[in-house]
Amino acid sequence: MPLNSVNTNVGAMVALQSLNRTGDELSATQKRISTGYRVADAKDDGAAYAVAERIRGAVAATTSANEQLGGVKGLLDVSNAALENVSSTLNKLQAVTVKLADGTITPEQRSQYQSQAGELTKNIKSFIKDASYNGLNVLNDPGTLAVQVVTNGSGTYYTFSGFKALTNVFNSVSAASTWTRGAASAALTKTGAVGKAITNTLTQLNNFGSYSNYIDSQINYNKSILDAQQSGLGALIDTDMAKESARLQALQIRQQLGTQALGIANQAPQSLVSLFRG
Repeated sequence: MPLNSVNTNVGAMVALQSLNRTGDELSATQKRISTGYRVADAKDDGAAYAVAERIRGAVAATTSANEQLGGVKGLLDVSNAALENVSSTLNKLQAVTVKLADGTITPEQRSQYQSQAGELTKNIKSFIKDASYNGLNVLNDPGTLAVQVVTNGSGTYYTFSGFKALTNVFNSVSAASTWTRGAASAALTKTGAVGKAITNTLTQLNNFGSYSNYIDSQINYNKSILDAQQSGLGALIDTDMAKESARLQALQIRQQLGTQALGIANQAPQSLVSLFRG
């Protein structure tokens, strides 16, 4: 290849190639800095991008599961609050029933105590019927007792049972406003109306408390999983901004030098003109 040629400038070609490479690297660096990602799309690193997309899907699924669990937590909190109020009211009803079982009270006093008992049973029914969250009530004699909840992004289910509180609690004491001395005495026994209603309520308070603890634990566990997933995703595709900043400055200097080198190379053919001067 001729070196002293005005048609072929090898030095300029080399300088231009180097300048183009620097421009490509500079564009890539600017992209990483502007997006914050080392791998912003499949062109940057196809394999890493594919892995990142799978992790993003897992993060979205786990986040969605935790949102659903938040709703279940609200439902269980409402149910627990209702059962606690039912339990407290049953304790009051038990105290009134003791008075109804007393054979020394006057008919007028019995009527007053029966009225109190009736109001307490109305409260119990109201607590049960009002225990709704997002349109769902797992105490108001639900037709389906089994409640399935998605607990994670993999679609794993946790199942807990609803409770027919109207049947197993309210119905036992619904006639309290008409209890005679004998009926009140029978209601106070362990297997009597009040004793049975209290036992059933306390059993369900224990069960629903366990359900709530499980949901709380699962929510916290999912949060830990999300932190780990996002940390791993960041390590895979995020840009090291300090490193890219230093690289940007180096490439800008290289670009300036490359531009100067190209300018010098382009001037080289001018020296050949002097060969034809007399």
